[in-house]
Amino acid sequence: MKSTKFLIIVLAALLALFFTVPAFADSYTSTINVFKRAEAVQPFFDSCYGYAVFPIVGKAGIFVGGAYGQGRVYQDDLITGTATITKITLGFQLGGQAFSEIIFFQDKRAYDEFTDGSYEFDASVSAVVVTAGAQAKAGSDGGSAGASAGPATGIQANTGYYKGMAVFIHAKAGLMYEAAIGGQIFDVTLFK
Repeated sequence: MKSTKFLIIVLAALLALFFTVPAFADSYTSTINVFKRAEAVQPFFDSCYGYAVFPIVGKAGIFVGGAYGQGRVYQDDLITGTATITKITLGFQLGGQAFSEIIFFQDKRAYDEFTDGSYEFDASVSAVVVTAGAQAKAGSDGGSAGASAGPATGIQANTGYYKGMAVFIHAKAGLMYEAAIGGQIFDVTLFK
């Protein structure tokens, strides 16, 4: 069982590296611009205390799944540190995908909570998808849904912060069937 989990994490990391190789000099700026073009996300850039962005997160699974990605943490549009995301899931799942993720921090408390070292989202936290196709968000704070042909053309219901954080996903590539539960773990290193 441990070797299967290890294999899934390695496959997710390889998937992330595969999609990272063709990226140009500043994939962070490109990813941030994609999210800024999404109408549902724009207000968060104007009002947030800070955010973390992960240009490419690779995810793969065969009953046991894993995801991995590297990112940066920002406050007032200045880079304040680096972060990694690791996700383990259990349940029916098959396939692989790559996506971008951004997490907004509503205030200093949420920012500090996230950047104090290792931070873990529980299974109830979910993300709004900003990409082609249909998307949905469900969590203990309510839900929202919408449909889109791209980040600038989507019609999305309003969403807000949950416990001081808001998460948005932009799918990049892949195909994954999933009915699984798991959590995301973030390791953050702030610059001194």
